[in-house]
Amino acid sequence: MPQRERKTAWVLGGGGLRGATEVGMAKALVARGVSPDLIVGTSIGALNGVVLASAPVEESVERLTRMWEQMEASSLFGESLFRRIRQLFDHWTHFHTNEPLKNLIEHWVPYSKLEEAHIEAQTCAACIETSSEHWFTRGSVVDAVLASCALPGVLPPVEVEGRHYIDGGVVNSIPVSRAIELGATDIYVLHVGNIDDPLAVPRHPWDVAMVSFEIARRHRFNSELEAAGEDVDVQVHVLPTGKPPGRYNDPAKLRYNHDKAILAHIDAAEKATLEFLA
Repeated sequence: MPQRERKTAWVLGGGGLRGATEVGMAKALVARGVSPDLIVGTSIGALNGVVLASAPVEESVERLTRMWEQMEASSLFGESLFRRIRQLFDHWTHFHTNEPLKNLIEHWVPYSKLEEAHIEAQTCAACIETSSEHWFTRGSVVDAVLASCALPGVLPPVEVEGRHYIDGGVVNSIPVSRAIELGATDIYVLHVGNIDDPLAVPRHPWDVAMVSFEIARRHRFNSELEAAGEDVDVQVHVLPTGKPPGRYNDPAKLRYNHDKAILAHIDAAEKATLEFLA
């Protein structure tokens, strides 16, 4: 059987503002001459992905870096405690409005529809009505990214064509399978970390949900890596974050709005990935 044509995909996972690590990984890939034919992303990876897809990556990675530098200076979740409480009482489902994220997308993504991207880009969200994984492949970039980033309890569900969507991390946090489904043979996984941090038996209320979700997330990711390993034509490269290993059951990981170390995360991931690719 002839070997299939090579197709390179960048797979960008979810993880809130820890998604800064993906910027460092992207910078290292560009420095090593690795360009994608396809970009698929979930949650913060969807935002990073549509920016990276906006131009040849040598150019778009600079745009992405500037966007994150601005995010370190001006948080997406900078509302006062009063506004957060008011938002919760007004809607009962979320603490924040998604207007700052919408403005960020419109400012940094220079195209309005996914099919207009320079590089093919797709984003993942979880559909409430169908209880299933949904992939945005065409249509509004703003809708696709807002839906993929709609972290339950933090940002509101997003309605698109009569259906409602929440964060894609609920159904597919690191979508390796989607890249394979679309014919990718060389897959680079850009992620925020955590996947190797040891889990401990829950001892606090917040541990229960964290550990349960993390087991489900890692199970799917590891299953997809095993399935990819059975295909001789597919190579998957899980890039390093450059962070020291830690304990996953750390309440600090619940801080979705922690944005004070963005540039440090970018630099650490870039250095570690350059060494990895060498």
